[in-house]
Amino acid sequence: MADLKLTNIEKAYGEVKVLANINLDIKKGELIVFVGPSGCGKSTLLRMIAGLERITGGELQIDGSVVNDVPPAQRGIAMVFQSYALYPHMTVRQNMEFALKIAKKSKVEIAAAVDKAAQILQLTPYLDRLPKALSGGQRQRVAIGRSIVRDPKVYLFDEPLSNLDAALRVATRIEIAQLKEQMPESTMIYVTHDQVEAMTLATRIVVLAGGGISQVGSPLELYERPQNEFVAQFIGSPAMNLLAGEVVETGAQTVIKLAGGGTARSAVPTVTADLGMKVNIGVRPEDLIATQADPLYTGVVEITEALGEVTLLYFKRQEEAAQVVGKLPGIHAGLRRSVVHLTADPKKVHLFHNGLSLLYR
Repeated sequence: MADLKLTNIEKAYGEVKVLANINLDIKKGELIVFVGPSGCGKSTLLRMIAGLERITGGELQIDGSVVNDVPPAQRGIAMVFQSYALYPHMTVRQNMEFALKIAKKSKVEIAAAVDKAAQILQLTPYLDRLPKALSGGQRQRVAIGRSIVRDPKVYLFDEPLSNLDAALRVATRIEIAQLKEQMPESTMIYVTHDQVEAMTLATRIVVLAGGGISQVGSPLELYERPQNEFVAQFIGSPAMNLLAGEVVETGAQTVIKLAGGGTARSAVPTVTADLGMKVNIGVRPEDLIATQADPLYTGVVEITEALGEVTLLYFKRQEEAAQVVGKLPGIHAGLRRSVVHLTADPKKVHLFHNGLSLLYR
């Protein structure tokens, strides 16, 4: 398994630069997840690591060796694509054997590698089946098995679960997590648009936006300590609420008078806010608490979504303000069209100025 180092990586198509100043160190044994909105370049970056896209600028190292101009087959990388890309006329065993036969491995080596991978992925009963006789999840496991038998330095996954239905995505996501536990030394890079996959699988998440890296950190670090408004709203579902206000008191707590009339308090003492500063406060829907006393926000519930364990409250928009969403435990379908007062623990209130966090730098 391998370490990777990306230094000032750039990608441009003619005059259009889609990625710039990508600096990232990936350590052996990590499972790194690239996330971001459509068009942010996450799959392009993965393909540059694989050698399927030319690196326009910067340097890519694998185990200390620069591989910018090394062909894909010589980088020691195996890639699992969004589509299974299995040979339909070959059995599961033959699909998994194919790359090893091309590499002229011995029959004994091939059989041992395929049997080991099939055992890890619970594919042993299906080795003599054709792909058409498998479910979508089983086909994706075969595609992963083709990578495992090659014993690569780095595994690359390009949205491998996006073609599966919801139940299969959950089951296969768990299988990938179990696979990583069985192969703790393996280095994996995983691209997804699904933040649940990112939060549950990743050692670290790389959030891409605007042609660069917005923040890198563990799943909980990005959830609890977002460095900017983009990450704050991208990580978490529903997205973090952002409300405009003005700082009216500083000290052990920072007090913000909100444009909608409420009052917010932030308990984090390291904040560098000045009196009169225009800020946005951020509060996650799950951190809002229904209360009558000193509310942070008061609004009319327009829509409720009762999910069983929680109820989502969508408040009526006020002028040009963004939609406010609350997430209360239990079933509260009767709150529709009601006036609800909400507050939040000061320790859960985030502060942003010019899009950047005042609490976490």
